[in-house]
Amino acid sequence: MKRTPSKSGPKGASRHTYNVLMIAPTSFFADYGCHVRILEEVRILQKLGNQVTVCTYFMGRDIPGLDIRRTLPIPWRTHYEVGSSRHKVVFDVLLSLRTLQVALQVKPDIVHGHLHEGALIGSVVGKLLKAPLVFDFQGSLTAEMIDHRFLTRGGRWHRWLRRLEDRIVRLPPAIITSSQHAADLLRNEFHCAPDKISIIPDCVNSDSFAPRESQAGGPSESNASREALASLRASLGIPPERQVVVYLGLLAEWQGTGLLLEAAKRVLTHRSDVQFLIMGYPSVEAYRARASALGLDSHVVFTGKIPYEQVPSFLALGNVAVAPKVSATEGSGKLTNYMSMGLPTVAFDVPVSHEYLNDAGVYARAGDAASLAESLEQVLSDRARAQELGSRLRQRAVERYSWTTAGARIMDVYDHVTQNRRPTADR
Repeated sequence: MKRTPSKSGPKGASRHTYNVLMIAPTSFFADYGCHVRILEEVRILQKLGNQVTVCTYFMGRDIPGLDIRRTLPIPWRTHYEVGSSRHKVVFDVLLSLRTLQVALQVKPDIVHGHLHEGALIGSVVGKLLKAPLVFDFQGSLTAEMIDHRFLTRGGRWHRWLRRLEDRIVRLPPAIITSSQHAADLLRNEFHCAPDKISIIPDCVNSDSFAPRESQAGGPSESNASREALASLRASLGIPPERQVVVYLGLLAEWQGTGLLLEAAKRVLTHRSDVQFLIMGYPSVEAYRARASALGLDSHVVFTGKIPYEQVPSFLALGNVAVAPKVSATEGSGKLTNYMSMGLPTVAFDVPVSHEYLNDAGVYARAGDAASLAESLEQVLSDRARAQELGSRLRQRAVERYSWTTAGARIMDVYDHVTQNRRPTADR
């Protein structure tokens, strides 16, 4: 193995660094969800002295400083894939071939597979090169496919894919997951040994994602920051007297986008001083038409995709954040962004939301648009409570959800699986 001791690590400790082959079975980088987790993991691993090579699909945005190796395209599917699709089978075959090719070139010490497809590909490549696999588990494969309405619960394909999922989670010697809920799922439904599971939550860069009053260092910069935010607000057509509810993420029914529009309609029947800023993609035109049919044209702004680097500026326009995701098994990385921005956050009452927000969150009944509207109105109507909740969430994000801490814990997992593979005296 090509592990070398790094000169420094967390709290000054010396540790080994690794040559990591990361498998991302998606169109990385695409400014949402799991892509942000992959990006920030790569960045912190590089900061800790590791070499990281990312194998991914042919589409996606290149990020400076990252070694990204892409598959060949397929001529009949040349646009982004979001969610489940039958075309992913072909993408994953091409990704398998590309990953093996790259692995033979870089000879990794660790194979780090994201999502189930990444773990399956990584298990084969890892065995061929005698490199241990770490599986970055971000939710149940079959549950996600049901949420995306790609699979019917209890059907023939569901049973077959569930068996495949059960096999995949048994392949790696170590699994990283983003929440206690996901860890419980692995233990209780897939019977994974607890000692192979490490909970490393989605984290946030609290310097970049900071409350409006913290984004500038001095009076002149504060004035410039306020002017920039006012200009951005005006460019989006948001009247200055309105409070802004912000949403960031994919636009889809399983993300709760339709429920959010229904809730907006209910809120706006009681008050006219609210603007909904909905940031994300795909299906922007479909949801814009839906908002129009509900009579929301003058109170809802759809931005489409927002580059990750610009997200803090757009979130800084918000008075309240909303997370209407209805999936009970997937993570919710947007919550740490909201928290770090000091935004009071309304979410559906699902386990992952509680895990991140704790008692500083405001919860609506899962899947209930009327309850979501009521919760939003409560926060919008009580400025003092909103400010207090936002401050508590900011403090929680800074103290508990640092990528520096997460990076050290990933390195602990790497140390563990390489020690299990071949105990050596050079640690």
